[in-house]
Amino acid sequence: MGEIRNAERTRKAILQAAKEEFFDKGYTGARIDSIAKRAGINKKLIYHYFKGKDHLIDEVVDDFLTSLPQGNFFLPANPVHIAEFRYKVNLEHLMDFLKFTAWEAIDNIPENSNGVERRMKLLQSYVEDMKSKQEMGLVPEELDPALITLLISSMTIYPLLYSNVTRMITGYTAEDPEFQDKWAQFLRIISERIFENRKPK
Repeated sequence: MGEIRNAERTRKAILQAAKEEFFDKGYTGARIDSIAKRAGINKKLIYHYFKGKDHLIDEVVDDFLTSLPQGNFFLPANPVHIAEFRYKVNLEHLMDFLKFTAWEAIDNIPENSNGVERRMKLLQSYVEDMKSKQEMGLVPEELDPALITLLISSMTIYPLLYSNVTRMITGYTAEDPEFQDKWAQFLRIISERIFENRKPK
């Protein structure tokens, strides 16, 4: 029993160290040696639990997403509140992960890795949610649910991920509470314009 607990503890320590390494340096910059050092273990022990770097990144992202409170993924019933909700979830729970996704844009990450299936399932659930709201009459018929989802993703991620651009345009950094309040309010106003005067069929 003690051996099982120790094995679980070691595996968790490796995943935590790997998460820090991948999120700090991206897939290409991350090193197994550095992960072992962060975890305080022998490098060979990592290969006892994981097949290699590809397997490790997939497990790290999957473990991170499953560890998040499930309420973060249940969208509000009123589409007016979705953008503001997703922005606050990103701000409070997903900043490290969002920084990692910036590495994805420049990294050569293995195909079908980095939790892609779980992430695609989640994002597609947002599209399906928007389709459902459109069928209920809450979303204008002329708007493509997938494109609305992409728009909301852009508006709730970009200002946080590119804080320097946010500062150059607005004079605020993404970390500034005043900006965060202003942006949340702006998202609500924009959403009200998009979904204005919509009632269920």
